[in-house]
Amino acid sequence: MSFNQEFDQHGIWRKQFALRLKLLSEWLTDHDLMESGVRERLDQLHSQVKNDKIMVAFVAEFSRGKSELINAVFFAGYGRRIMPASAGRTTMCPTELGYDADVPPCLRLLPIETRLQPQSLVDWRNVPDKWERIDLDVNDPKQLARAIQKVAEVRRVPQSEAAALGFWSDDVPEDNPLPGADGLIEVPKWRHALINMAHPLLKQGLVILDTPGLNAIGAEPELTVSLLPQAHAVVFILAADTGVTKSDLTIWRQHLAVLGEGRESRLVVLNKIDTMWDALSSPEQVQLQIASQRTDSAEILGLAPSQVLAVSAQKGLLAKVHRDKQLLEASKLMELESALGVDLLGQRRKILRAAVAKGIESLRTETGRMVHTRARDLVEQVQELEGLRGKNAGVIKQMRLRIEQEQADFDASGAKIQAVRSVHLRLLKDLFAMLSISHLKTEVATLGKALKQPGIKLGVRRAYDHTFDRLRTDLVKTDHMAGEIQSMLEGSFKNLNAEYGFSLQAPSPPRLGHYVQELDLIEKSHLQYLSLGNALRLAQPEFAERLARALMSRLRGVYDTAVNEVELWNKSAAAQLDAQLRERRRNFTRRIEAVSRIQQAAGGLDDRIRELQAHQDDLNQLDAKLAELTDHLLAAPEQEQSDEAVAA
Repeated sequence: MSFNQEFDQHGIWRKQFALRLKLLSEWLTDHDLMESGVRERLDQLHSQVKNDKIMVAFVAEFSRGKSELINAVFFAGYGRRIMPASAGRTTMCPTELGYDADVPPCLRLLPIETRLQPQSLVDWRNVPDKWERIDLDVNDPKQLARAIQKVAEVRRVPQSEAAALGFWSDDVPEDNPLPGADGLIEVPKWRHALINMAHPLLKQGLVILDTPGLNAIGAEPELTVSLLPQAHAVVFILAADTGVTKSDLTIWRQHLAVLGEGRESRLVVLNKIDTMWDALSSPEQVQLQIASQRTDSAEILGLAPSQVLAVSAQKGLLAKVHRDKQLLEASKLMELESALGVDLLGQRRKILRAAVAKGIESLRTETGRMVHTRARDLVEQVQELEGLRGKNAGVIKQMRLRIEQEQADFDASGAKIQAVRSVHLRLLKDLFAMLSISHLKTEVATLGKALKQPGIKLGVRRAYDHTFDRLRTDLVKTDHMAGEIQSMLEGSFKNLNAEYGFSLQAPSPPRLGHYVQELDLIEKSHLQYLSLGNALRLAQPEFAERLARALMSRLRGVYDTAVNEVELWNKSAAAQLDAQLRERRRNFTRRIEAVSRIQQAAGGLDDRIRELQAHQDDLNQLDAKLAELTDHLLAAPEQEQSDEAVAA
């Protein structure tokens, strides 16, 4: 199955999931089960699936055919090239292709001069008027391609300006571009490009990141320490006839090989195999040469041979446009699409569905607990009323007084329940303080100073080590604090259950220790800039400033995610307690109403018992329906299709 087909199926599942979640939400509301904790879980599940993005980053040195490969895999349906793919440097700035329904189809371009200002790329995304915007007509391939051609625009600037922008360094002359006859340096006109268009794959959550060559990558630390590490797959493109060149190896070692342990997320493409189709060599000899290049490249890059694929993007695009099956097969493009679809997308779907399954299980538990609480209250009411058979009016009146006294005692116990809340909130306050952005800024302040000091930064590696050690210690400490709060909750809930007959159960605590691994990945992605080879680049104050901003932006994302997890845990515990308090108060009201009706009518007792028993049957059906609806949420499209085939 190709990447496009796999992604289509993934999109079908997401749409079906959203529809089923809406049906479940309406059903819960209709049956008075939409408590705040349940609503929180529903919102989280909806957001998780709706906003799930799959980013595929394409990385290569110039003239490897990267943009042509993007055209062949994703945009052949337009019948022409969409991304600029002529000879020479065509992608001069990092370009993201995605879809946001709230933004009209457009190309947005951030001027390169913004590098001279303190804001990070994340900050600039929130300042739309600073981007140049060009509207796109997605139904006009020519206009689309013409507009997107702007990502290749350049400027010619004096050497001093090129140095300030990060494209020239007297200390590393071998990395500098060649000046023109007029002494001016060619630099990209744009710092970053965002393309928003309603392509079917982009609408389903695919994000494509097209990156420029080595010189431009290294000059934008936010790209290498933030965007690339967050990509779910990295496709690294080489030229089939040359294999791994020195500059290719530099990109790999400095920017890709340190992105984490998930080697399966990397694919290497030996592009332009058509340059090796030699009329003087037999097809077998050509295939042997290609196989040899694959093996050698895999060995140099430290990958399994299966992760190195050989294709011809240009022939693959041509074959798709002209529907030439034979040429498409020769291009080997479908092998790459299959690898992207089965390996990348298959893994991503498993991760997402595992997270969704966990959320659905929590939703089912939380809702099921409310149903069981109501069922238990009904059983107690039936037993209470059964005890009134044959009793006189005095006994019935006495029962009413007893229920009213129980209600008064329960209302008076609010102080004890409030005390549980107060202790919980006080402990949470300390936990949130440890995860606050102000605390994070304090912890990173020393490192920031080390990065911003002038000249060669001899102590910056030590500052990095100390900062990340402190951050890791903080996260381990917050994980321990969460464990203590969980123990307090479990003890308090146990006491309340024993005293008031509640069925409270502390929700699963957040796994804050998990974020230590995130810190490890961030640290690894920064280490490339602390090597001796990058000491001179790091000595440039503008570059060091950009690196510091990129680091803070990435760390803020980790801490925000951790805070969201703690908040969900807190809301789940509080909502559960609120729900049981409401149910208990409703129960008192229903019991008093039942006794009042019995006092007023002699035959009211049997009628009320029958009503309660009918409610018990309804609750049993509710429980079964809840299981059915939540099971339905987990069903995969392919599973349903097979079920329908069996039924047919």
